[in-house]
Amino acid sequence: MKLNIPNILTIARIIITPFFLWIILSENLPHRFLIACIVFSIGAITDAVDGHLARKNNQITNFGKFLDPIADKVLTTSALLAFMSMGLCNIWIVMLVLTREFAIASVRMIAASGGVVIPANIWGKIKTVTQMVFTILIMLLGETWEIIADTNAELFAKLPDLSLISNGLLWITAIFTVVSGVIYLFDSRKIIDFTK
Repeated sequence: MKLNIPNILTIARIIITPFFLWIILSENLPHRFLIACIVFSIGAITDAVDGHLARKNNQITNFGKFLDPIADKVLTTSALLAFMSMGLCNIWIVMLVLTREFAIASVRMIAASGGVVIPANIWGKIKTVTQMVFTILIMLLGETWEIIADTNAELFAKLPDLSLISNGLLWITAIFTVVSGVIYLFDSRKIIDFTK
């Protein structure tokens, strides 16, 4: 199969995810939050660019429809897992997100077995954008908190706990995740015959 540029960008998003994860979890790496933020942002940009190019150049493929949301999930879920290991994300947020993703993946496989490809809906796109924007914001805050901790201990002591801010933002993404999943499952009833 010959890959087009949008599909190559989608695959690239998956490939950079382990590098992002390694960077953000490297506690001794100077400015790890900033570097990880840059890598994650590149992945987020490819998400916007691949869809735009696919529509503009009439290069929308079933492969792209199937892999694009998976690439998004791999990148955003890796960030949630990293945040959880750092105490910046409640485990229930991760549980809700992963449950939704497994449920939607199962529906996609059922649809694919019947020759049907269900693209992401607008709520799914809002969920993904929200996750990516808040993830970037949390990493920028993490970088800021670390700089202040290293340069001004008195000011750092007055800062709010980063985990409170992070969890607040991520609970918002969890709500969007659940809502988008419920809508997706409801809409799939019109396309898939679940009695077979």
